[in-house]
Amino acid sequence: MSAQNGGAAGPSLPDRYNVRSVQRALMMLDFVAAGPSDGTSLTAIADHLSISKSTALATARTLVGHGVLRSVEPGPRYKLGTALIRFGDLAAQQSSVGEICLPVLRRASAETAMTARLAIAEDGYPVCVERVDGPGSIRFQAPLGRREPPHATAAGKSVLAMLELRRVLEICEETRLTRHTSHTITDVGTLLAELGTVRRRGYAVDDEEEIEGVFCVGAPFFGHDGTCAGAISVTGIKQDLPGWRIAELGRLLRGYADSVSELLGGPRFADLPASLGISDADRERAGASPASR
Repeated sequence: MSAQNGGAAGPSLPDRYNVRSVQRALMMLDFVAAGPSDGTSLTAIADHLSISKSTALATARTLVGHGVLRSVEPGPRYKLGTALIRFGDLAAQQSSVGEICLPVLRRASAETAMTARLAIAEDGYPVCVERVDGPGSIRFQAPLGRREPPHATAAGKSVLAMLELRRVLEICEETRLTRHTSHTITDVGTLLAELGTVRRRGYAVDDEEEIEGVFCVGAPFFGHDGTCAGAISVTGIKQDLPGWRIAELGRLLRGYADSVSELLGGPRFADLPASLGISDADRERAGASPASR
């Protein structure tokens, strides 16, 4: 689940793959999306991106020309354009895994009385594509379609635990293991130990690691090719939740994740090859300490 930080962009790719003008345009979209309802000024955009007003204006006008931004007066000020509605609809149609797995999410939410979420794995990062809110008045700030911190979320750790060590270390470098709360894991060795535990038991826990007072339990699911396709998770308020309840939720989510794998034509967790994901040998090579959880 994401913190209430609507304008934050996802982790960037290595510099050799970046096209700066495209990156600047995408950062502009993120900033405008998080801006005020009456639009974002050109001055604010230029200051945020640390670019000149002329460069900001050229980029903004290009985006307006393609319908992904629109200009409003007085100003001009900029808002998201209507082309994004079409793109969003097409993206939703192409992310059919959310629709396929929605019945499983509903059952998970009903049984746990918590918010259930489905995230797909995007190059090792979790991206939430479907959500079923739990009962009651509490609603979690969990926007769909955004990359989430892989090291600080249950869905993220579920996905990371199923990757090769090389890719996990690359993601650690890309994200810099940013601290979100006092509970966030910010050390590579500790994270690898945690991922080893996730790999053995089949579920992950976010114990107030992204947002203070909020916990998540998640489990990975698998596609027809046998690789991790994402994770299913539930979110709730931590309070004085006993350890046995966390373990109970973990086993429950493991079962629901196996149901999702079945829908996608993938293997159950128990049937995965031992070579898949983070191993004890991997952790030893990377100098990780024994798992503490």
